[in-house]
Amino acid sequence: MLRTHTCGELRIADVNKTVTLCGWVQRTRDKGKLIWVDLRDRYGITQLMLEEGVNKDTDIETARHLGREFVVSVTGTVRERESKNPNLPTGEVEIDVQQLDVVNAAQTPPFTIEDESDGGDELRMKYRYLDLRRNPVKNNLIQRHRVGLEVRKYLDSQGFLEVETPFLVKSTPEGARDFVVPSRMNSGEFYALPQSPQTLKQLLMVSGFDRYFQIVKCFRDEDLRADRQPEFTQIDCEMSFVTQEDVLQTFEAMTNHLFKTVKGIELGKWQRMTFADAMRHYGSDKPDARFGMTFVELTDMVKDKGFSVFDNAEIVIGITAKGCGEYTRKQLDELTDFVKRPQIGMSGLIYARYNEEGIKSSVDKFFTPEDLSRWAETLDAQKGDLMLILCGETVKTRKALGELRLEMGKRLGLRNPNTYSPLWVVDFPLLEWDEETQRYYAMHHPFTSPKPEDVALLESNPKAVRANAYDMVINGVEIGGGSIRIHDKSLQQKMFAVLGFSPEEALQQFGFLMNAFEYGAPPHGGIALGFDRLNAMFGGQDSIRDFIAFPKNNAGRDTMLDAPSTIAATQLDELCLSLKNK
Repeated sequence: MLRTHTCGELRIADVNKTVTLCGWVQRTRDKGKLIWVDLRDRYGITQLMLEEGVNKDTDIETARHLGREFVVSVTGTVRERESKNPNLPTGEVEIDVQQLDVVNAAQTPPFTIEDESDGGDELRMKYRYLDLRRNPVKNNLIQRHRVGLEVRKYLDSQGFLEVETPFLVKSTPEGARDFVVPSRMNSGEFYALPQSPQTLKQLLMVSGFDRYFQIVKCFRDEDLRADRQPEFTQIDCEMSFVTQEDVLQTFEAMTNHLFKTVKGIELGKWQRMTFADAMRHYGSDKPDARFGMTFVELTDMVKDKGFSVFDNAEIVIGITAKGCGEYTRKQLDELTDFVKRPQIGMSGLIYARYNEEGIKSSVDKFFTPEDLSRWAETLDAQKGDLMLILCGETVKTRKALGELRLEMGKRLGLRNPNTYSPLWVVDFPLLEWDEETQRYYAMHHPFTSPKPEDVALLESNPKAVRANAYDMVINGVEIGGGSIRIHDKSLQQKMFAVLGFSPEEALQQFGFLMNAFEYGAPPHGGIALGFDRLNAMFGGQDSIRDFIAFPKNNAGRDTMLDAPSTIAATQLDELCLSLKNK
């Protein structure tokens, strides 16, 4: 080894030892006769000390010309520091340098390699290998390693086997867009990169591997946001001979184990909530349950009072913001502008302040004081509170009020990233109707089993069929989702028919799965957890990007590698492809 110790392990007990360290120069401090150098590696920082007339002149000269991020090797004696640094684990000692060698000089980095860097996102992405030297990003990846290790240990203890599945698979029409890979040996044909190993893990259940898991890369060609990347990692799991309750208990216990071992937090028993209740009370199928402010419906109470906005609305719903009764007109205008944003799409906001003067609303001329008192009673508003009301088409209005609720939760400090409120959302609709294509789509995927009691409705009333599906939600973030799968060929054929597949199309796309069901498919179900999202939650961040070593930017580009990029014409010819002129 080129070093005897790392830059993070020396302590007062090591005084008088001769050691060799290697690392990067964090900073130098030249005080004339004394020179101090902070040497850094991934384990920590150790201070080096050189003194004129004591250390070799060549080493003094070398130290004076060290730049930031130079790679150096140093041999010296550990001694106790006169001025100790309680903020460093190594802060009681320093190295009295006997030999200092520059292993590799470095250009001045384009941003500071500090916890609080002066580099913007795009610059740090371009030089990601430098960004990874910073403690916040480095520690995120150390945490990611630890979480992955704990997942493997826990699932192994529960009898799960880790089985790798292929990355070059068949393209399927459901779900997000596939990334496709042309086949040179099969001209005009393409592989797809897997959006998930869904059908493959079902085939493993048919094979008798009754407990499977994989920490696996998946790929989706979709628009990006803070919690999405074109390639991402999930904890993919499947179990045979289980009910929905078995799956929920297994992965609730696993997640509780991760929170305890990684964060030192006991989550306890999780809440269960139906999809219908989540939409009714929170306007979202991934509700943030860290705080209340649930929806209250006012529709029947406020209609026929001469206020046409309410009279013409399909639904009128409101929330109560505790302690906000003294909001200024400027603050209320900000909230109105918030709901008018194109992403939310409401035309306005109705409010009522309950303060010492009574209840004053933005629509006083249409409603009596007695009407407003009934609003307050129904919304459980007390003196000092603010009532916020939206109206319109049901689905759109609930979604908009859900966004307003989250905004108020943020403003009131109710969304503490160090507080966790996990829950299971269950009883999703099996199908979604799309007006544009005039057909049903699977809300999760076409292999999700309907609730047994709803199977008869598949032909008569598909919209009413509930899925045997469940989502893991923590603090308003969908961490994972899964379902009990269809394992009966005839039911799977019926499901494909409802989704608009002809028998020939179903056979062409999924014949391999249907054929497997002929050979004894066990009842099975599973779940996939977003590994990147889980790590971001442990780190108290919304974005998954800094929990991935080499992520893409918001345009799906790797600015460090300059990918995607064009390829040579000869490569295109080999693949029987050509680029059309723009």
